[in-house]
Amino acid sequence: MKEIKKIIPSIKVNMGGNLIDQPLPINGIDYFDPFLLIHHWKSTMPGNQEQKQVGVGPHPHRGFSPVTFIFKGEVNHHDSLGNNASVSEGGTQWMFAGSGITHSERPSKKLALSGGELEFIQFWINAPSKNKMDEPFYLPLSKDQTPTINKKDYSIQIVCGQHLNTKGIIKYYTPLNLFRVDINASATLNLNFPENHNTIIYLLDGELAINNETCLAKEMVLFKNKGELIKIKSKLKTRFIVLSGLPLKEPVVSYGPFVMNTKNEIIEALNDSQSGKLGNLIE
Repeated sequence: MKEIKKIIPSIKVNMGGNLIDQPLPINGIDYFDPFLLIHHWKSTMPGNQEQKQVGVGPHPHRGFSPVTFIFKGEVNHHDSLGNNASVSEGGTQWMFAGSGITHSERPSKKLALSGGELEFIQFWINAPSKNKMDEPFYLPLSKDQTPTINKKDYSIQIVCGQHLNTKGIIKYYTPLNLFRVDINASATLNLNFPENHNTIIYLLDGELAINNETCLAKEMVLFKNKGELIKIKSKLKTRFIVLSGLPLKEPVVSYGPFVMNTKNEIIEALNDSQSGKLGNLIE
């Protein structure tokens, strides 16, 4: 079996006045190569708001991919490349920042006005040094477009990578397996990932026994690079995500929205952002 390294409860952090759950980085673990950050946002929109009043306004990125899984509500992405799209429950927003892009992330106009539940997870995936300055791109993926394995007791959305004979349609620069899983109580599920992949499971809610160890809601499970099989038994109806990827094993130097390999590259990113080279976005 793929041995468990640590089980870590997420912490609460303040993001623009909103308290969210952060499993990564945490407790001295700056990242779990190639995964840099995981944020779990869950809130109830009060309604009677303008879209520009909520969410995160225009900001730049360079050198990695911020990816968002939407679980409830609808998230709008608007960027300096001209993309403007909303993705709802079950969908994914995939953006590769590459050499530079400026974007905003907000609840949809409808959700801001009418109110309702909003829940999503955003995680950051590092890019290899040779690809950090490639052209940026944005890809919205709806629930219907996402390859899914539907069984009696569970469903697995394959956003990237492969499980059994089902393959995700998103391709990246390095090997990844990115899954969203819904599992009923008292069900079992076996997953296999390469021994050399760094693998994370994060529970949005519910309770699981993973390789016979109890894992609770809002806990992150990190695995050792030993073994391939992960045995899961649900104690409660549970939603969880799986992030598994080949480590880049390259230096990571980050500053705010920039993730590069050296301090000089960070300084260059800051200068380029201030001079408008990472794009402009006026809302």
